[in-house]
Amino acid sequence: MELKTKISAEDGKQEIRISREFDLPLELLFRAYSEAAIVEQWMGTKVIKLENKNHGSWQFATTDPAGNVHGFHGVIHEFAPNQKITRTFEMENTPFPVQLEFLEFEKLTNDTSKLSMQIVYKSVEDRDRMLALPFAKGLNMAHNRLQEIANHLI
Repeated sequence: MELKTKISAEDGKQEIRISREFDLPLELLFRAYSEAAIVEQWMGTKVIKLENKNHGSWQFATTDPAGNVHGFHGVIHEFAPNQKITRTFEMENTPFPVQLEFLEFEKLTNDTSKLSMQIVYKSVEDRDRMLALPFAKGLNMAHNRLQEIANHLI
């Protein structure tokens, strides 16, 4: 099965580029990343904090099947509704350092939109360790859930 979320990583670079077209209006795609109730549904996580503003912060927690809680948090550096979110992302209690994420939202038609992401890692080795995980499959599954859940909001 073809993955709808496209991921590219150039050799020797510290970044990953991600793109996905959604059958959703731009405003709804942006809401899926900025409204806690929608984020919780498609990410399967608990939103503890989501301050959608320049210099705001966010914090999520996910519980695995064994009952272990995994935390994620960061700072929102730039928040431009229906345009972009620039933020840091850190997974607690893992060997991965903080990463920087640039999310850009683009209207394609009245009913379709595109998400483009650039994720910058501290080193090429950190990026490669992330790519060695089932990162692409997991992100694609999450974006598929986003599309499915947002379809019910139209």
